[in-house]
Amino acid sequence: MENLTPKDHAEAVALFRSEIVGALTRIDLPRGALAERLEALSQQRFRPPGATATRTFAVPTLERWYRHYKKGGLAALRPEPRSDRGAARALTAEQQELLCDVRRERPSASAELILDTLVADGRLEINVISPSSLRRLFAARGLDKRTLRNAVDGKQRLRWEAERPGALWHGDVCHGAHLLIDGEKKPVRIHGMLDDASRYVVALEAMHQEREVDMLGLLVRAIRKHGPPDALYLDNGATYRGHTLALACARMGTTLLHAKPYDAPARGKMERFWRTLRERCLDFAGTLGSLHDLNVRLYAFLDEHYHRTPHGALMGKAPETVFTAAPRPDDFDEKKLRDALTVHVRRRVRGDSTVPMDGDDWETDLGFLARKLVTVSRCMVDPAEPPWIEHEGVRHVLVPVDPRKNAHRTRAPVCLDKPHEARTPFDPPKTLLDKSIGRTTKPAASKELT
Repeated sequence: MENLTPKDHAEAVALFRSEIVGALTRIDLPRGALAERLEALSQQRFRPPGATATRTFAVPTLERWYRHYKKGGLAALRPEPRSDRGAARALTAEQQELLCDVRRERPSASAELILDTLVADGRLEINVISPSSLRRLFAARGLDKRTLRNAVDGKQRLRWEAERPGALWHGDVCHGAHLLIDGEKKPVRIHGMLDDASRYVVALEAMHQEREVDMLGLLVRAIRKHGPPDALYLDNGATYRGHTLALACARMGTTLLHAKPYDAPARGKMERFWRTLRERCLDFAGTLGSLHDLNVRLYAFLDEHYHRTPHGALMGKAPETVFTAAPRPDDFDEKKLRDALTVHVRRRVRGDSTVPMDGDDWETDLGFLARKLVTVSRCMVDPAEPPWIEHEGVRHVLVPVDPRKNAHRTRAPVCLDKPHEARTPFDPPKTLLDKSIGRTTKPAASKELT
């Protein structure tokens, strides 16, 4: 699935603002209702793009967004760049490295203290940079105090695990060495899912891409075999942030959890498995020439070694023993899986009876739906399955557009009803002719009345 994404952070912020106030610009509000709506929005909490916490927005801010969006659309909501952007350019490269070196060696020293000391030593000119600009320089280099505190692991960590197999699955992607296929280097992305309580790998597959649709395919195969987990603990990357995944988990009753960004220790169990996989399998796969050769070695590693080997965290038990001993849910069937992974979107049928879906164009034989809004459905259980339109309780499967084949197809007439002969007399030229020669005719309706 190829999704359209914002081109930069400013457009992401503009899209975020439009999602908050956009609905208000499309409805007719009575007098005084706008203020009430904005006041209600100001009490809600939202997560801005790139932020790790939610926040509220004041009524004047929301009102400004509303006016700008109503007048100029999405472009009017783009944030203006800071007026002091690039102030650190006043420093030479040597001066920037000097300031960063001081911060690395003295992480507790404030920006003001560092500037005052270097100015007093004569190594910096006075007012060459402000403390706020210096703090932005430190943040850009990863030397802000929060990052430095996380680097030394300032928070308490405890060993934890799920209460039983099937309660929590981890999901992640491991980057492997490139494969040389037909003289061309191909990337390797190994998608995996690990049961927390038993350390059993419920799904593992090497692919060339790292997309949401690939991850969904792996999840489908794992659920078909083992049933859905109570919770799914994933990385914070874009692969695991899609709306399709979130909706599917909600329909299955699976809680979707995301790890905190840049907090690798919180994903320690998955990282430990990747380390074992590299040491015993991936480090020796550099001469393979296809994903098939790599995948069969991955499955052999799981079946013949990893799942059967006693695990220290399991008190000497093997992952397979612990996982298979737990009962599996038996009330989740294929229909529930398909319902959970069926996407419904609103699309407008083009004038040529085509519909866009997931970056591809599809066409329908229902010509009377041209230029009308329809609901297009697609089941992500099998990405190769075509989408469909439901009209009057009947499912009409869409087919890929073939412009060359359509060039030789007969165009069927578009009609809303079955064709029939004219039943109501209506002939404007004859009426004018009768009037010009003084001929009168009795209307057909009058004949029937008499």
